Amino acid sequence: MRILHSICFMLFVNNLTAQQTFFNTRNNLAHTFSIVARDAKTGEMAVAVQSHWFSVGTVVAWGEAGVGVVATQSFVNKSFGIRGLELLKQGKSPQEAMNILLSDDAGKEVRQVAILDSTGRVATHTGKNCIDAAGHLNGENFSVQANMMLNDRVWPAMADAWKKNSQLALPERVMEVMKAAQAAGGDIRGKQSAVLMVFAPHKSNEPWNDRLIDLRIDDSKEPIKELERLLTVHRAYEHMNQGDLYTEKSDMANAMKEYNAAMKQFPDNLEMKYWTAITLANNKQVSKALPMLKEIYSKDPNWKELTRRLPKVGLLNVTEAELKQMTQ
Repeated sequence: MRILHSICFMLFVNNLTAQQTFFNTRNNLAHTFSIVARDAKTGEMAVAVQSHWFSVGTVVAWGEAGVGVVATQSFVNKSFGIRGLELLKQGKSPQEAMNILLSDDAGKEVRQVAILDSTGRVATHTGKNCIDAAGHLNGENFSVQANMMLNDRVWPAMADAWKKNSQLALPERVMEVMKAAQAAGGDIRGKQSAVLMVFAPHKSNEPWNDRLIDLRIDDSKEPIKELERLLTVHRAYEHMNQGDLYTEKSDMANAMKEYNAAMKQFPDNLEMKYWTAITLANNKQVSKALPMLKEIYSKDPNWKELTRRLPKVGLLNVTEAELKQMTQ
């Protein structure tokens, strides 16, 4: 009996020692569903995640323009993000990178990892000890993976959504995948945080511009809905920025088309309406700006004070009489 007890104790200690290599405070328990994907037309790459875990975007999703994207989840090894991208930069294929990452990982059977490179090749690993329901599906230009799901229909629903929405731009297509995952059952624990990142197809000399979209929901009852709302806001500001470029070229017809598109997407945003009105005034169309400003001031009078301050810094070029009209 003593020998049996000794054997059992030694097995327990050995098992505990092995577990401690990946069950620790440095490795987050981000059980989740995610997608890594590439737009075959533009070459842009995306990674998106949702989890019942706080600030999942700081843990699971990694990427670099011209290189690839990585999702490292379940019992997370965060180093897989940075190391995976570095291996891709060294010329390794996603599968070669995956093999290297897992080769000396004592916790590989509780890991779930997906790697996609800039050519659309993918590699995915779901450890046999990931918590059910867990699995993945992949193909050219995409991989979907999930663990600790309510059921095993989640990742097939994600793959179907990816294939059925090929007409959409990459960020919107990925959002349809995320919504499909949730509709199929999602995380068995519920919802909390989400992230969407999109990277340029090629690395540029301006790395601050290479991350095209970076939207994060750290704590929300409806993270996917909030992520989709922020994507709409992002698109609206893209129209605003394009409108500003047209304004610099004195192409007011196209500028107003862009500004109107922005306001249509985000009708409750006073700032978009305000700068559109200021642009009109700067282009000798004060009469068109006045009703817009009046509406804005009625909702928040601080905008009127801002208007008074703009001429000093050259952002409003009107006569004294026109300024008076604009600040009545």
